[in-house]
Amino acid sequence: MKRMALAALALAAWPAAVIADPTDGWRDGYGHMMGGFGFGMFGGLMMLVFWGVIIALIVLAVRWVSAKQGAGPRGDAMETLRQRFAAGEIDEEEFNRRKRVLEG
Repeated sequence: MKRMALAALALAAWPAAVIADPTDGWRDGYGHMMGGFGFGMFGGLMMLVFWGVIIALIVLAVRWVSAKQGAGPRGDAMETLRQRFAAGEIDEEEFNRRKRVLEG
């Protein structure tokens, strides 16, 4: 998780370094910001917000998918046990023993 946070911080800091580069030489060095310092900073801020939202959505999607996958097998264990008992794969003693383990 720390690696993901560091990568997000590096991606967030990169546009600020590009925006702050006044080596253009046109109109006091801020010509690449389309007319002035204020618009360039707003554009950079909006880019940071955009990428922050994208990264947050990816993190939420991964957590949602992993939570759905983690919940499935636990709830299905008792149903699987019942099906095996109904099909005659295990006897009543084995069913009761495994049932106690699952419930306890």
